[in-house]
Amino acid sequence: MSFNQNKILITGGAGFLGSHLTEKLLSQGNDVLVVDNFFTGTKQNLAHLLGNTNLEVIRHDVTLPLYVEVNQIYNLACPASPVHYQFDPVQTTKTSVHGAINMLGLAKRTRARILQASTSEVYGDPEVHPQPESYWGKVNPIGIRSCYDEGKRCAETLFFDYHRQHQTDIKVVRIFNTYGPRMHPNDGRVVSNFIVQALQDKDITIYGDGSQTRSFCYVDDLIDAMIKTMNSEKGFTGPVNIGNPDEFTMLQLAEMVLKLSNSKSKIIYQPLPSDDPKQRQPNIDLAKTKLGWRPKVNLEDGLKETIAYFKRMI
Repeated sequence: MSFNQNKILITGGAGFLGSHLTEKLLSQGNDVLVVDNFFTGTKQNLAHLLGNTNLEVIRHDVTLPLYVEVNQIYNLACPASPVHYQFDPVQTTKTSVHGAINMLGLAKRTRARILQASTSEVYGDPEVHPQPESYWGKVNPIGIRSCYDEGKRCAETLFFDYHRQHQTDIKVVRIFNTYGPRMHPNDGRVVSNFIVQALQDKDITIYGDGSQTRSFCYVDDLIDAMIKTMNSEKGFTGPVNIGNPDEFTMLQLAEMVLKLSNSKSKIIYQPLPSDDPKQRQPNIDLAKTKLGWRPKVNLEDGLKETIAYFKRMI
C-alpha cells in the first residue's frame, strides 16, 4: 500500500450494498478491508473481486472489538430486511449498538473518518411527507420492527455523542429503499419478492390494498452518494437522506415488474403486516446542496438490470 492510498474498512462488505461499495472503492485504487460474519452477506458477492491484491476479507462479527489500522470506516454491518432482522432481534440490536460502539472506538483510536449506514426506518411510520432530516420520526419502541428501527436510532445517537465528546470525524447517511443486482432473493423486500414471484410465474403478493408508497433508489446511485458523503467537507456530518424521491405505489411497482419480466403471474392481496409504513419518500434537498448529488437511474431502467440478474440466478 502506498502512503497516499486510502486504507478503507467496510463492515458488512459482503452484503448487497457492501459488495457494490467494495467494488467501486477498489476500482478507484483504494486498499479495502472487508469485514463480515456472513449472516446475510455471501462470499459469492465478492467472488469476482478476490483476485484483486488490494482486497482483504476477514470473517468477524462487529459485536466484538476489531484491531486494525485504517483511515476510513464504512459501517454497514446489520441485517436490513425484516425477514433477516426479525430472525434474531436481540442480535440485530447488538449489531447496531455494540457494532457502532466498537467501530467508533476503532475510529477514535486510529483517527479514521467513519460513516454510519443509517436508514429511513429511523422515521418509522412518518406523519411528515416527504421526510426531511429535521423530522424526528414516529417509531414504535416495542414492536416487531423495533430491533432494527431503534437499533439504528441508537447508533445515530452514539455517532453524534462520539463526535461531541471525542471529536470523532463522523458522517451519517439515512438510506431509503435501494434495489439492484446482488439483492438476496429471500430477503422479503418488495422488489426482490415481486421479481422472484414474477420470474417463477407465481402469484405476486401485495400486502394491504397496494396504495402504500415507497421510493426506490438504484444501487449505483446510492453507492455514489455514500462515497460523496464520506469525502465531503469535514464540517458536514449529516444525517443526510439518500434515496430516489420518485414515489410509486406497490400496485404500480407490481405492474411494472410484470410487464418487464413478461410474466403470467396474477396479483393477489393479503393483510398488511404490523407497523408497516404507509408512505416513504425522501426529501433530498440536503444531498443536492451539500453533495451535489441526485439519482440518475429511473425505476424502469434499474428494474431491467435487476430482473436480468435474478434471471441468471434463478
